Amino acid sequence: MNTKSPLAMTLSSAFFIATLAIPLSVASAIDTSNYSGSGTITQGLAKTIEANLFECKNGRSRVAGIGEVTDSAGKKWTVPASNNYATAAKAVDLYEECANVTPSSIAEVDQDSVPLVVVDPEGEEITGYIFADNYFELYINGTLIAVDSVPFTPFNSSIVKFKVSKPYTIAVKVIDWEENLGLGSENNRGKDFHPGDGGFIASFSDGTVTNADWLAQNYYTSPIYDLNCLHEVAGKRLSDSCTTQGTDNGQDAYAVHWETPGNWMAQAFDASAWPQASIYSEAEIGVNNKKAYMNFIDKFSGAGASFIWSTNVVLDNQVLLRYEVK
Repeated sequence: MNTKSPLAMTLSSAFFIATLAIPLSVASAIDTSNYSGSGTITQGLAKTIEANLFECKNGRSRVAGIGEVTDSAGKKWTVPASNNYATAAKAVDLYEECANVTPSSIAEVDQDSVPLVVVDPEGEEITGYIFADNYFELYINGTLIAVDSVPFTPFNSSIVKFKVSKPYTIAVKVIDWEENLGLGSENNRGKDFHPGDGGFIASFSDGTVTNADWLAQNYYTSPIYDLNCLHEVAGKRLSDSCTTQGTDNGQDAYAVHWETPGNWMAQAFDASAWPQASIYSEAEIGVNNKKAYMNFIDKFSGAGASFIWSTNVVLDNQVLLRYEVK
């Protein structure tokens, strides 16, 4: 039996007490001296709080987990974003491989069976066609109409119906999901920490389409390897000078978070300070090989709609969109 001397025991006890006295925040302190923006910085991988929201019944899908990361002040942030996937009504699929919904065109879709959400009983019945990379939540005048049926992959497209009177407000939360929670990245293109890209396009039967007249504000950016590359101008949260290249060693990347307004989807919410949406081509989003998009292209770019996002379609992972229909 190996017995410690009284002196050794005293030194050991003193070390233990001193260790307990060190503030926990010291270990998680982040050097933000190179950052002058309005966001909150976290660093490193988040703690997984939900292992996977979605199981593909026909094929394979990426793991759509939910994480929680704590900043140096002790505030917890949900990544990639808080969402209503588990509780809200899912949008009807135009195309969704996991559910064996694979029509070759809109002519094969039973649009009459799509449930109607009534916002205004005396309003106009409107059909919407949506493709999101990766996930969307659609609100009309603050009423949640539906959420995407697939949070991550495989890529799907959706159809919704609602009844509303003009003028009305469309508000959409879009999320570019991530495998490395809190790091805005996934295993892709031979890299363990490759940033994914987003993209959202929609058209509606009343002639409304996504374009540069929509407003788009970013609320979560990652991965960032040099905080000095971030800046803010006229309400835009810019990361255009940050690298979007993948890496095999990105576990210590930074993330930037902004608090989401509680009533951002309400018709009365003042989004006048938000920047206009940025437009991206089909080639930039990479949909030319996506049947969920190409099989219904006449309802997307063929209807005059454009892919929109914030100013960085790669690094910005939670974006809020708004548009006022007159």
